[in-house]
Order: sequence, then structure tokens, then C-alpha cells
Amino acid sequence: MQSRFLKIASQRCRSSKIVGLGLTTLMSCMLCASIPAKTPTADRPIGVGGAQKFYGVNLAGGEFKSEVLPGKLGQDYIYPDKSVAQPFVTHGFNTVRVPILWERLQPSPFKPLSDTEMQALDASIDAIDGFSNIVLDVHNYASYRGQRLDQIDGGGLMLADLWTRLAQHYIGSKKIIFGIMNEPHDIDPHDWRKMVDQSVAAIRKAGAKNLLLIPGSNWTGAHSWTAGGSSSNAAAFSSFKDPDDNFVYELHQYLDTDSSGTHDSCVDANLVRARMSEVTEWLRTHEVKAFLGEFGGPQGAECLASLDALMNYTDMNNDVWVGWTYWAGGPWWGDYSFSVQPRDGHDKAQITILRKHFGH
Repeated sequence: MQSRFLKIASQRCRSSKIVGLGLTTLMSCMLCASIPAKTPTADRPIGVGGAQKFYGVNLAGGEFKSEVLPGKLGQDYIYPDKSVAQPFVTHGFNTVRVPILWERLQPSPFKPLSDTEMQALDASIDAIDGFSNIVLDVHNYASYRGQRLDQIDGGGLMLADLWTRLAQHYIGSKKIIFGIMNEPHDIDPHDWRKMVDQSVAAIRKAGAKNLLLIPGSNWTGAHSWTAGGSSSNAAAFSSFKDPDDNFVYELHQYLDTDSSGTHDSCVDANLVRARMSEVTEWLRTHEVKAFLGEFGGPQGAECLASLDALMNYTDMNNDVWVGWTYWAGGPWWGDYSFSVQPRDGHDKAQITILRKHFGH
């Protein structure tokens, strides 16, 4: 799935602001509609029952140009500000996922967080506080400076140290949700599970009660969660526990033929539902929930129909699907076809589809 990020890079290069991207960056709907949506807080356990609560957008930028470290804020990468966030807040989106780059926040493993970078991130969080929920997404694909964590001696402890420091920094911040890692890949799911356990233990030991988003390996794909038998994410995470029981799994699902998010064509509604069905039953069987952290597609009629089908599916299965954040918004996308950042004051067609599904 690295090709998805290479394609995004080429699309981004055609924008007015050129930003690079490295390889490691790149039943009852009626009943639901009749119940007012509740606003969750990040440190309140969401429990097993209840309706979908999170509907949001990724505001990309903090992960851009990962090959330039630390990079220059405003030139190589950005964090969202109020002007970027406001159109989504106005529309009623209640959740934002903010990609961040580990190496910028913590330039050296096991060392303090960068004061300069944390000030910039905190300023962004303050500026976008119109959202009820803010997901901090460590957008590193389970790598540090281009090396996979399973290839680094003590890689899992490195990640746990980062999360100890972030947990201490954001302890008591009720809006903040901790996204443990974006799209780990090429790591055995059982090895990745051990690293997740280390980070979760570190966060809870630090005293943070925030909601955790737990990804699997294999790009944490919804369609592939159960694939691979004893080597699947399903097998690796079947016994996962959070001491505070305040977590959901983070899954991603794109609408194109190979689920990579690299193509401008989409599969039909039947295949959309089929891709989601096995992991949905796994969630139900294990009495756990999931959050759709990334999904998206272009504005054509075929893809809009597929997007609507995916949203309908999560609506109809909201006993286990607690919400979603669309990929992606942000001001530097140029003509990237998945972008939903308004241009010249005009909304993208995907917004109309997404808004139909608030509160389900």
C-alpha cells in the first residue's frame, strides 16, 4: 500500500504549495436518527452498547515531507488552524484526526519531547477546539527514521516511551484521543501486538485515562483483519486487554479495487459491504468496537455511491462501529481527488454524503 502515498505525493506536487512525501509517509436508521447524538469525551469509557458517536475528518499536514527532519513548519509541513477546521466544525463534524510525525515531536528516542514542536502542536489543538474530539495520530507506519520498529532493538519500548511522554503532557485533556500508530505494516501481527501492549501499559501507568485507538498490522485494513489464520490481526488481538477498558480498534478501508486508496475508481456497494462483514462479526463476537480512521474516494457518481454504502454499513452496525474520520482535509492537497477541504468557498461532493450519516 506504499503506492497510495506515492500517488498522493505526485498529486500534491501539482498543487500550488509543493510538499514532498517519503515512502513512510505516503435496524434501525430511523430509530438512530430519532435519538440525539451524544458528545463523547476522550476519557469516558464508551462501553459495548450505544450508538455511533464520532463523525469527523483527517486534517493532514503534520506528517508531510517526512524525509526532511525536522523540517520547517509552514514550509515543509503544517498543523491545522482555525480557518482550516472551521468549515467542518460549521457543518457539524465533531471529531478531527491530526497526523503528527514522531521524529518531529521526539527527535531522539528516550529523550524529552521537543518544546518547540509541542508548542506548535498545542497551538493547533487550541485553534481547532471547536471539535469535541481530537485524535493524535502518530503517522509513522510503525517506523522511526525509516526503520521498522521490529528491526530496532527495543523498538516497542521506544514507542512506549513516546506515549509515556505524550500521556503525561495530555493527562486530563478530555478531548484528546490517543491514536497509537498509523498503519503498521510488514510486521508480524503478534509482534506488533506486543508493542501495542507496551504502549498501552505505559499510557495507563502514566495515569492517562484517554480513549485509545488500537491498530493492527497489515495497514490495519478492515477487509484483511481476519485474513491469515493464526497469523492474522484477528488472532493476534483476540485476547487484547486495556487495563482501563477504554479503547476501540482503529481500522482503515478504502473504496478502490485493492483497498489501497490509490485509484480513482471504486467497487460497488455489494463489495463494500462484503469487505466489512467479517471484521464486523469478529468485533461482535469479541464484544469490542472499532473506529474507521481512514476511508475515502473521489467525487464521481460511482465512488459517491460506494461512499454512501460504506457509511450506511457503519450506521446499520453501530453496535460495533463507533464512528469515523474521512481521509482527508487540509489546505495543501491541491487537486488530490479524495480531498474534502473546501475550495473557493465551495464544498466537495463527498461532504453531502458524509453529513447524511451524522448521529447514526
